[in-house]
Amino acid sequence: MEIESIFSGMRPTGRLQLGNLFGALENWVELQDQGHRCFYCVVDWHAMTTAYDDPGEIRENTLEIVTDWLSAGLDPEKSVIFRQSDVKEHAELHLLFSMFTPLSWLERCPTYKDQIQQIDRTDLRTYGFLGYPLLQTADILLYRKVFPEPKTLLNEYKLIPGLDGRKMSKSYGNVIHMSAGPEEVAEKVRLMVTDPQRIRKTDPGDPDVCTVYKFRRIFDAADAEGFAARCRKGTVGCVECKKHLAARMQETLNPLHEKRQELMKDPGYLEDVLRSGAGRAGAVARETMEEVRAVMGLG
Repeated sequence: MEIESIFSGMRPTGRLQLGNLFGALENWVELQDQGHRCFYCVVDWHAMTTAYDDPGEIRENTLEIVTDWLSAGLDPEKSVIFRQSDVKEHAELHLLFSMFTPLSWLERCPTYKDQIQQIDRTDLRTYGFLGYPLLQTADILLYRKVFPEPKTLLNEYKLIPGLDGRKMSKSYGNVIHMSAGPEEVAEKVRLMVTDPQRIRKTDPGDPDVCTVYKFRRIFDAADAEGFAARCRKGTVGCVECKKHLAARMQETLNPLHEKRQELMKDPGYLEDVLRSGAGRAGAVARETMEEVRAVMGLG
């Protein structure tokens, strides 16, 4: 597939977890390093759709997320890293799309109907939330000429469970941050749920119901099946298994943790990255909007 440009974004909800690292960031870095024209955006206006009544943490969370992006290997010299609200053309194109999009299209969006029922802490019966898909469309199309159909670029997704085996989620309290330090990693691994039927070290275990085994297949693939075989025979205990996994996870995550610690010493640098990125993104967005206005007879 021929790629003109790549756009992706994340809502600023605080420090990122392992699901973000393996589900998106690894792929973002690879695409960047392959020389593609990449735009990576902190979509703070999207965050406002569900946090309009308490937006105070959005700015702080924006810096948190950019810190994690850079820690994972995104390079502001290779990728355009910016904040959505710093490029006002996102709002203009969203507004123009809203002029001719049927209301019924937005109301039957599955995500809209699902979240209206599930999120009860905030009244989501607002145009901002209803029009979320239009803002997403504007985000993507701003960085392409007027307008080819965008294509989805999927990566192999590694399903990352939480500490308790359920989906990793802040709402479940089972998250491991991608920037976790050695002590945090060791403590999180210690809390992982193992085979509940295994009482003694010598009891045969079932790795397929063990969260530790699921993590081992990601962080320690070479030794995963060997430990699984020993578990089934009852020749390795859960404590030893967890200590070994923690060491392997630390080898992977410590460089991200150390890079994050360095970046946190200079918050001004993070703002510079966003400011520079907004300038580069804005130049492309303004060019696109000149064409849009001409097509719509608004120039």
